[in-house]
Amino acid sequence: MQLDFVLSTDRCMMTNHHGKEFLGFLATGPAVGIPESVWKWLACPKMEVDEYGRPVQAPYGLRKVEAALIDAGFKAAIIDPDYIDRYLPTAKALFVSHHDYFAFGPPSSTWWGITKKEPINYKSFMKFITSPAIAQAKAKGLKILAGGPSTWQWLWREDMLEKVGVDTLVDGEGEKVVVDLAQKILDGEELPKYVYVSDDDTPSVDEIPIIKGGSVNGLIEVMRGCPRHCKFCSVTLRSLRYYPLDKIEKELQVNVRAGIRHGVIHSEDIPLYGAIGVLPRPEPLIKLHTLVKKYYKTIAWSHASLAAVRYAEEKYGAISKISEIIFDDEQKYLGVEVGIETGSPRLAREIMPAKSSPYKIDEYPETVEEAFKIMHEHHIIPAGTMIVGLPDETEDDVYKTIELVDNLRPYRSILVPMFFVPMGYFKNKDWFTQVKLKEAHIELYRRVFWHDVYWAEDIIDRFYMKSPIYYPVRLALKLFLRAAKKKMKEIEAHLEQYLKK
Repeated sequence: MQLDFVLSTDRCMMTNHHGKEFLGFLATGPAVGIPESVWKWLACPKMEVDEYGRPVQAPYGLRKVEAALIDAGFKAAIIDPDYIDRYLPTAKALFVSHHDYFAFGPPSSTWWGITKKEPINYKSFMKFITSPAIAQAKAKGLKILAGGPSTWQWLWREDMLEKVGVDTLVDGEGEKVVVDLAQKILDGEELPKYVYVSDDDTPSVDEIPIIKGGSVNGLIEVMRGCPRHCKFCSVTLRSLRYYPLDKIEKELQVNVRAGIRHGVIHSEDIPLYGAIGVLPRPEPLIKLHTLVKKYYKTIAWSHASLAAVRYAEEKYGAISKISEIIFDDEQKYLGVEVGIETGSPRLAREIMPAKSSPYKIDEYPETVEEAFKIMHEHHIIPAGTMIVGLPDETEDDVYKTIELVDNLRPYRSILVPMFFVPMGYFKNKDWFTQVKLKEAHIELYRRVFWHDVYWAEDIIDRFYMKSPIYYPVRLALKLFLRAAKKKMKEIEAHLEQYLKK
């Protein structure tokens, strides 16, 4: 198979995490309590490939770029990182993508800042991008283009830009611009060093291509953009677009043909699919979940806002109706990532005034708790992220978040406090990397740790990976939790050192 354009990434991205998307979070930290080889096997096992080295499942973003190039008539394919040396000597360009190239994003930077150890995803990408195969092909004229949601991280690592020889950075939705760049490469034209995809250049729904092969864990997109405009989030810079059901169905069919029957539906806020602004509507949600459940035995949500969860249930009973659609003999729970960010109404008012809409922002902690209660009652298990060190954060703000954590203890969930990373409207703000944790921060991490250990054991025992084939993974997770509890005093002592610096 001859390829002009090879698309690939490192093993932490080119994996399906044993079919459990949220196990991928393990790759954002260093190995803790167990050997690194076991940690990597838990987080990012190797992907099944065909005879040409094409993965059966690949990251959804790469699938979109691959589809755009193929639809434009180019010879392009996603290749597993273990097989790229077959194609690079004759390829014209290598396209790479990543969610967290240099582990600057949350939660990688949090783990790195606390432990002072390189996260697995950082080590994995560095091994990939500095491989002899890529270096040799680059020396012979290979072009390297980097994109994806963490493209901005290359701007903080100019040393790596030079070392690797990246020709072009594509910052933003790339389905349209990569076609032009690919043609420039074939025509021998000079490439721009940096391409920022403005709202004028983003593809319309009709211009977004249908993926050609299976996506990691059956992830399919149902909408782009977000109407809440939180200042720390880059997604707010994108226009809001909903995929029609027929487009969603075509991608479901692609994944089913690839043998994928369990999947993740993706947007920044699933309950807002088909909404009017920030007001969920039950009809589009019911139609969406009925369609997805027609093809997938089990589903998860990538993200949801807590205000939308609360409103959808209180106004329409929509969460109850969705639960009736998705829960059956095959599925007993639904996982989702939710952004808590802070428990402080004052700070919420400053950085995310629409986060609680249509409820008042001063009621935000109540909205969080009510949404967690609704999810607990409907076997929806949230991974709730919080941001530590937001601009203008005060000690009182942190204690408000601690109070919220205490109030969330009755509700099944995993909480993830992360260091602030300058994204969205905060791109030029100081970064909370060389952080000196204060007493309030340490107390927050302590409360979160014991919350998470308590509920992680419950989730593993009652819901997670119940099939016998997952016994080794379940055992490894339980051993990790046991080791984590034993290491807690050591971790607390390590955190205390920040106060003395």
